[in-house]
Amino acid sequence: MKRLWSRMGVRAASVGLLVLGLTGGVYLGQNRDVQQQSAQAQLVLQANEDEVRLLKARQADHAAARAHRVVAEEAAAAKAATEVQSAASKARKLEKEVIEAKEAKEAEEAKKAEEASGPVAYTGEIPESCNEYSGSRKIGCALMLEEGFGLNQFPCLDKLWKKESGWNYKALNSSSGAYGIPQSLPGSKMASAGADWKTNPATQIEWGLGYIKGRYDTPCGAWSHSQNVGWY
Repeated sequence: MKRLWSRMGVRAASVGLLVLGLTGGVYLGQNRDVQQQSAQAQLVLQANEDEVRLLKARQADHAAARAHRVVAEEAAAAKAATEVQSAASKARKLEKEVIEAKEAKEAEEAKKAEEASGPVAYTGEIPESCNEYSGSRKIGCALMLEEGFGLNQFPCLDKLWKKESGWNYKALNSSSGAYGIPQSLPGSKMASAGADWKTNPATQIEWGLGYIKGRYDTPCGAWSHSQNVGWY
């Protein structure tokens, strides 16, 4: 009887060990599957992360390239705008120079034509007491009286300016540069009496009478000084 129970115990133990082994094997197999799936999932996750990093890197490169293109395009546009402005400024400057040169040429030609055409005509009144004279002397007599000098002063003025210029409104002293009837030095001083000082005997005479009045009081005073020192 004891032997029977002993054999049955051994069998039961064997069956238990077998079941335990099968259970352990199943568990170990399942564990390996889980580990394998986990490893595969980790590989997939790692691959996804690499792809994301690569995608971000490419996006950053593209953004940098776009930014570089924008900067380059802006620089090119600014350069082009500067060149256009510079060209426009040069064109305006050149146009201004051309216009100024044309105007200067026309003014010079007009001046030469005016000088070549003869003296500017006198349009003022001539007193009867001056009718015995002619040309610039007649104008000088009329303007002298208008300035407030007596007729007795004209012989002095007549001799003074005959000596200086011969009453020639174009008279030019090549040595000193003195110009006109009163021999103004330089001639441009007479511009204070009128812009037409080169061609208008009346303008020259007005300036000369003012000079005489301010420096010598009267034409006879100027003539006396000229006789004494050779100039007035």
